Amino acid sequence: MTKKKRKLTLAYKPVGFVLGWAGGAVAGLAFQKTWKVLRHEDDAPDALDRDRGWGEVLLAAAVQGAIFAVVRSAVDRSGAKAIERATGTWPSDGGGGRD
Repeated sequence: MTKKKRKLTLAYKPVGFVLGWAGGAVAGLAFQKTWKVLRHEDDAPDALDRDRGWGEVLLAAAVQGAIFAVVRSAVDRSGAKAIERATGTWPSDGGGGRD
């Protein structure tokens, strides 16, 4: 890895953290709205909720996990593309961009 790429990767970490935090907040809101549409309930079941069945708990976990994964991927990808447009370098150790 070149010295420039190493510095860019380190510089991107705080940006990635902020984007991840914001993405998590958006994903949480999206899950709440999705659950309300799916089940017409304000609160999704928690794994420790004694009054909810396995099916409800696992459905809520699967929906929440899918939403979080999609939002995280979209946020990460958008941030990386913005860095690449601004600097011409992809901000990861794994390559995939142009040097």
